[in-house]
Amino acid sequence: MRKTFRTAVAGAVLIGAVGATGGTAVTATAAEQRPADRPAATDIKDRLLAIPGMSLIEEKPVTGYRYFVLNYTQPIDHSRPWKGTFQQRLTVLHKDVARPTVFSTSGYNVSTNPSRSEPTTLIDGNQVSMEYRFFTPSRPQPADWSKLDIKQAADDQHRIFTALKKIYGKKWLATGGSKGGMTATYYERFHPRDMDGVVAYVAPNDVNNREDSAYDRFFSTVSTKECRDKLNALQREALVRRGPLTAKLKKWADENKATFNTVGSLDKSFESTVLDFVWAFWQYSNESECADVPAANSSDDVIYDYVDAKSGFAAYSDQDLATYTPYYYQAGTQLGAPQYKYPHLKGLMKYGPDYFQPRAFVPRDIPMKWQEGVMKDVDRWVNRNARQMMYVYGANDPWGAERFRPAKGGDNHVYTVPGANHGARISGLPAGQQAAAVAQVLKWAGVASPTVQADPGKAKRLTAYDAKLDAVEVNRELSLRP
Repeated sequence: MRKTFRTAVAGAVLIGAVGATGGTAVTATAAEQRPADRPAATDIKDRLLAIPGMSLIEEKPVTGYRYFVLNYTQPIDHSRPWKGTFQQRLTVLHKDVARPTVFSTSGYNVSTNPSRSEPTTLIDGNQVSMEYRFFTPSRPQPADWSKLDIKQAADDQHRIFTALKKIYGKKWLATGGSKGGMTATYYERFHPRDMDGVVAYVAPNDVNNREDSAYDRFFSTVSTKECRDKLNALQREALVRRGPLTAKLKKWADENKATFNTVGSLDKSFESTVLDFVWAFWQYSNESECADVPAANSSDDVIYDYVDAKSGFAAYSDQDLATYTPYYYQAGTQLGAPQYKYPHLKGLMKYGPDYFQPRAFVPRDIPMKWQEGVMKDVDRWVNRNARQMMYVYGANDPWGAERFRPAKGGDNHVYTVPGANHGARISGLPAGQQAAAVAQVLKWAGVASPTVQADPGKAKRLTAYDAKLDAVEVNRELSLRP
């Protein structure tokens, strides 16, 4: 954890930077801080560290790039920057200041291992990745949880962009998958003039938190009836065998010193994981894996291990939930959370059917209050005002049951990858759609060649595949998390 104030000087710089941007703090440029007789820094690390409030955690070697893990001083409350600051972690994968830049967000912790998002590989650009506020270590101390909302997070992103745009002056694209796609959308809603395009992957859009029938329709139609019945039978059998399977969970908990105080009991944690099972299967598995689903008459060990592999019995322990407290807080205050029906589990649930209430997964000493209308505002803005936004969904991903629908006629695009799960990417689209999507991304980034501009069907990524940087790693979240 970082102290609330790094130094009095850092706070003064931050406060003094508030002005013409409507209350959002913007740091002064390095040139404004530099004495007239001192030359401007030319090394990229020096230029980054010349930004007021930016500090280096480490630089890691990456072939063809410079890679920096950094801290940046942010206000806890962008509307009242004098109320304190915190250190927000970010990374920069530096290619060349003459190349465009991708601003990538996961909506969770930032990985400190170098990697390239799909848009970064397409445009051969730089990449900036931001850790979402309140995910440790990017959490103010003490933590005022009322300052965790989508507007504050969008303002975090805006300040980082404003500081780095002075170095990376070419086009910028925002991207992210799942909660990261939501984050990219919210950023565009609050700061629509920052980015030159948005590529959001598998981004859920829970407009009305009280109406979730889209999920029921998804689970009644996805794949084949044979596959659906097989999954439902195994899920039901897991609850039928609650006694022996919870005994296995207790043995694991004792061995790993896991506790279940937040959710209430080991038994409720067990049921929650079992209820997540079918969702988790479709979120991360392919339809071909239906053949591997164990039969309902399999042994206790087989059933326990299979459910554990898909939805994770550790997911609702205090130790695992602590990492994701910021997500559950947001789900219970602004984002919403899916609720769907389990007719095949009638009589077997102790805590359902509306078990997924985010309040149950957040420590009771953190106050929460639902803010009606926040997602409706975003949805309305996307429907009416979105420009140059692309959404990519997987046909077999439950999170895509409620999705964004950007304004027509604004150079916006929505693609659905056939048979894809929560890892859907442009690269999985049919050839014609894939080329069209790639051409659009290149155009927004300002790097579409005359050939591609004349014939989008000839568009292709501008980088060669790199096994270390481009391995597709879906942010696999155990339990019902986007």
